[in-house]
Amino acid sequence: MVKNTKELIREGRTALGIEFGSTRIKAILVDENNQPIASGAHDWENRYENGIWTYSPEDIWTGVRHCYQEMAVDVKNRYGVTLRTIGAIGFSAMMHGYMVFDKAGELLVPFRTWRNNNAAPAAEKLTELFGYHIPARWSVAHLYQAILNGEEHVKDIAFQTTLEGYVHWKLTGEKVIGIGEASGMFPIDIATKQYNEGMLAKFDALVADKNLPFRLKDILPKILVAGEEAGRLTEEGARLLDPSGQLQAGIPFCPPEGDAGTGMVATNSVRPRTGNVSAGTSVFAMIVLEKELSKSYDAIDLVTTPVGDLVGMVHCNNCTSDLNAWVDLFGEFAALAGLELPKWKLYDLLYYNSENGDKDCGGLLAYNYVSNEHITEVEEGRPLFVRTSESRMNLANFMRAHLFAALGALKVGCDIMLKEEGVKLDAITGHGGLFKTERVGQSYLAAAINAPVTVMKTAGEGGAWGIAILANYVVTRTAGQGLAEYLDERVFKGQEGVTLAPDPENVAGFEAFAERYVKGLPIVRKAVDCMR
Repeated sequence: MVKNTKELIREGRTALGIEFGSTRIKAILVDENNQPIASGAHDWENRYENGIWTYSPEDIWTGVRHCYQEMAVDVKNRYGVTLRTIGAIGFSAMMHGYMVFDKAGELLVPFRTWRNNNAAPAAEKLTELFGYHIPARWSVAHLYQAILNGEEHVKDIAFQTTLEGYVHWKLTGEKVIGIGEASGMFPIDIATKQYNEGMLAKFDALVADKNLPFRLKDILPKILVAGEEAGRLTEEGARLLDPSGQLQAGIPFCPPEGDAGTGMVATNSVRPRTGNVSAGTSVFAMIVLEKELSKSYDAIDLVTTPVGDLVGMVHCNNCTSDLNAWVDLFGEFAALAGLELPKWKLYDLLYYNSENGDKDCGGLLAYNYVSNEHITEVEEGRPLFVRTSESRMNLANFMRAHLFAALGALKVGCDIMLKEEGVKLDAITGHGGLFKTERVGQSYLAAAINAPVTVMKTAGEGGAWGIAILANYVVTRTAGQGLAEYLDERVFKGQEGVTLAPDPENVAGFEAFAERYVKGLPIVRKAVDCMR
């Protein structure tokens, strides 16, 4: 095995994916069958400077070089080979944000990440103008907010891109972006798989009185779809990524993509009527749509898969944080009683006990809002537990209510697509901390969305693995092989997973809880007013 892998590495029959997450940059090197063979990582943190969440160019390049070096050292240690060439490379990052450059290629203002919400006024105006939901974290919202603010740098903008688009440009010289990431910069026309021309015209007309020296289309990166070659590593780029001088130029790149797109790839959910739910500190669902929604919804962001199919995305700020706090509280009691329970055991005991509760949680109600929740229009975090004197208060119902609450806001958003819009969902893949205890979170998600939920037994390597697969797709797919077929045949074939169909009684119970949840929202909004 090691001997064969050594030859693959020497011959460049590999692919490298590097993803910039919020707290970690990760590199995954895979073989021609998309199996991880080496990895590297670099921890980093955003800075809050002058009212902006940012990472500096020094942070970006120091991080990506160290991450690459760690991966190359891992190759050397495992296989005794010095990494000199790679079959294909891809970069991914947290989506959206604001990076603008002048004609000389210099960054005009510090990188504004997706985390900044200072573009909300601009997003609201653009949503009204386009009749299309524009979240405050999208790149066009940041640009328009800078225009509204009268910021001096706007007149000098020659190019706007995102984090992975920036890194890709510096390594290849190509100002391009994957369509999934592009859909978080500006609305996409699904028919043409390009920026929406009508909305581009509306934007240019909106800012005509500002006498800007550019049209929006002229400063945005060129859109590419998965499978298209997006440039090659230049000599300058090779030294930028690997200052040791070992890495050779000429390596092909796939289109740079956002973390939403790489998450879809890593969970094999790129076909229409499939989706994935990531449930941890926050929770989001992405469902690949068969057609456009009938109208715009504030609760639903519209993005695309890496091949340009429309995706409805419901993103909630809160999921397991309040649930974790309650588990910690029970852990304190266990310790006080002299019980030494490891954390995993504590979670398993409490989660499995929730299955003994009433299907509707016995009339109990919980809100997990540690921070604000835009889906349900709650402006600040106020975690609450509420019951009537007639509610059936016991431990099983208590834990069940908090587990249901972790998916409460998500259900509100998903119900818009699944019930109001009639979106069809054949299967969804769950990943993240909520699903670590076998079966429990998975079955509750299946009940919430009334669809089968699959959790893979062999978890992938996340977004870095997803972008490595997209890089490999450029060089190893067969003629005419679509991304969905490639994933089925070259990546996920033979991988084990557990699929749970929704239990009708659990579905009915979650529906009863959800009705109570929506009716009770004024309680938590009032708590925001009363507890400041």
